Amino acid sequence: MSAATAARQRLARSYTAARRHPWVLGKLGDWVIWFGPYTPAQLVVLGGGAVLLINTFSWWSWLGPVPVVLWLVSVWAVRGAKVAGVSPSTAVLGLLQLLSQPQAGRIAGRAARDVRPRFLTGAFVIEPGTIPEVLAASAPVPARAVAPVAPVGPASGLSQLLGSAGRVQSVGGL
Repeated sequence: MSAATAARQRLARSYTAARRHPWVLGKLGDWVIWFGPYTPAQLVVLGGGAVLLINTFSWWSWLGPVPVVLWLVSVWAVRGAKVAGVSPSTAVLGLLQLLSQPQAGRIAGRAARDVRPRFLTGAFVIEPGTIPEVLAASAPVPARAVAPVAPVGPASGLSQLLGSAGRVQSVGGL
């Protein structure tokens, strides 16, 4: 192969395998973990279970190797564990974030809070009024005066009776 042919060749890399497989720990420096690689959930069960078994040895020692075998099986079982389609550590982190949120929620990134209550203060003054103002305010509004209608011809007997009672005043000598 000549130098010109080698220059034309392209190098292709595929990173899909890294996206398909979960994040795992199989090697720490030059030291390789036995039976690895392990997911973070497996490491939590491995470490937490070891501490629990050591601290409670007096409780389960009469069972023999059964608790240790159950612990190792649980480490193997959480290898592909999913909670709602995500890894258990991500699910626990999401739950902690949900619990740490303010109860009223957020507005523009800040905690939504109710406005602090405060007393409404105000004042008014009652001034004494003078007598004419009080009477003018309490006096009823007079009704519009209606001009009496005068009969055109001679008054009838009924209008004369009513006229003498003072209810109808006729113009023209009656």
